Amino acid sequence: MSCQGCVGAVKRVLGKLEGVESYDIDIEQQKVTVKGNVPPETVLQTVSKTGKKTAYWEAEAEAKPVEGEVKPAEAETKLAETESKPVETVAAA
Repeated sequence: MSCQGCVGAVKRVLGKLEGVESYDIDIEQQKVTVKGNVPPETVLQTVSKTGKKTAYWEAEAEAKPVEGEVKPAEAETKLAETESKPVETVAAA
């Protein structure tokens, strides 16, 4: 993502994707963070339709759940758009 046109294309597809509650686009780092109740694979495929190369990126250290704590049904998907650079991809199950 290198321009506002690219950002607009990503916003359009994410805005139409059922289950997406919010998203954050960081044009400088070329990263998109999506929160909602939607499978990460669906988010990846949807953003890929904009013509951008996409991959999962590992989130910063997140707090580990306390034993017995139930995680919410929400999923957080983090995508990194690349410009023909090798990207390390990590997908959590």
